[in-house]
Amino acid sequence: MDPLGAPSQFVDVDSLPGWSDAYEAKQLDCHQSLVEKAQVDVRSPFPYRKDINEKIILWKGDVALLNCTAIVNTSNETLTDKNPVSESIFMHAGPDLKDELQKLKGCRTGEAKLTKGFNLAARFIIHTVGPKYKSRYRTAAESSLYSCYRNVLQLAKEQAMCSVGFCVINTLKRCYPLEDATHIALRTVRRFLEIHGETLEKVVFAVSELEEVTYQKLLPLYFPRSLEEEIQSLPYLPADIGNAEGEPVVPERQIRITEKPGVPDDASDEEGLEADLSFIGSHAFARMEGDVDKQRRLILQGQLSEAALQKQHQRNYNRWLCQARAEDLSDIASLKALYQTGVDNCGRTVMVVVGRNIPVTLIDMEKALLYFIHVMDHIAVKEYVLVYFHTLTNYYNQLDSNFLKKLYDVVDAKYKRNLKALYFVHPTFRSKVSAWFFTTFTVSGLKDKIHYVESLQQLFTAIPPEQIDLPPFVLEYDARENGPYYSSYPPSPDL
Repeated sequence: MDPLGAPSQFVDVDSLPGWSDAYEAKQLDCHQSLVEKAQVDVRSPFPYRKDINEKIILWKGDVALLNCTAIVNTSNETLTDKNPVSESIFMHAGPDLKDELQKLKGCRTGEAKLTKGFNLAARFIIHTVGPKYKSRYRTAAESSLYSCYRNVLQLAKEQAMCSVGFCVINTLKRCYPLEDATHIALRTVRRFLEIHGETLEKVVFAVSELEEVTYQKLLPLYFPRSLEEEIQSLPYLPADIGNAEGEPVVPERQIRITEKPGVPDDASDEEGLEADLSFIGSHAFARMEGDVDKQRRLILQGQLSEAALQKQHQRNYNRWLCQARAEDLSDIASLKALYQTGVDNCGRTVMVVVGRNIPVTLIDMEKALLYFIHVMDHIAVKEYVLVYFHTLTNYYNQLDSNFLKKLYDVVDAKYKRNLKALYFVHPTFRSKVSAWFFTTFTVSGLKDKIHYVESLQQLFTAIPPEQIDLPPFVLEYDARENGPYYSSYPPSPDL
């Protein structure tokens, strides 16, 4: 304890500036147009709420020093983890805490357990165990991390606590990506406050300097401080925002129950996605989002209306587009595998794909798909052509047919409608065979748009040389195989 008369090292949460304070001070001189407000017809799933924002505090500091009802300790299953957060809490709480933890007999991943605060300014410590992150088990990790935050808040509610100080539960030792984990933390707290906001007065996110940057970036998505900030943040929300409680939604785990068991399907019911379905339970496992099996059956039978199919596809594409705009794709952009160049002889935008620059085995192909959507969304609104350089590609540059099928299925209809030609430059016999099988048996409508181009001179009959940026190795290869190209030549009948 501090000597009598000495300044306390602990920080009272009531003395900390709230999440809205700095923003409101900055907005004092800003004029807000009521006309613009009235014209906004799209709202975020996390709308601006001043009452909720007043409960949120972002503070750069040691959670162990917070003077609040309870602080959160992140540990392992035996509650003996040695990470900076735990070590600081143990140091300030004193030796009695270790004795108390032995009585708890551990804590399972996702659970939360309560002890006294002992020598801390906080009255209680809530101990929880975050998941170990592996990309192949991402769904399980998301669910476990959600459970950590949710169980801490539920425990605080049951114990009638006024304020809770959160550390960042996902530790570096457990390899959870900070930004992904922050999304889960913020949306879980937001949803809890929407439902049980009257039970908590303050929620503090105690972060380090590194973590503060990510929290500053993502907090406006879930706790917008004005209508303007809400609208600005909307495009950056991830595709998965969880259910009504912030819990990750896994479609494969949802129980699908017919709306009227025992009643024959009404053949005239074509509302499909428009149906107002009731819910059973509030957890992702028990939540219904329509009879997906019925929809698939109707699709196979050709009975689901074209409008319903288009709406379903558009909703799915919009989720991908929102995720693409929110994701950091700089690592994919640095590959320079997809870029816009000039126009062809018909004035159509030319997009270039460089196969050799795609290290398929080394990159996250889902991020590659997101990058394609991010770059192409505004290009595909008008007619365009693709030039794919297969030049000097190896086996680790070969795009899997499953990936190409997924890309073809995900993209909006405008991509397929406005793609007027795909020039396949320097193909090999094997790549021609693969392309034939893919366009014949996997996708439709693409086969007639592919043109195999054996030399650059042939390509330049459709796209002028000055309108396309060529990778140097493509020029060198073509000069070696076909000789130097010329500035004038007769048009090729193949193109």
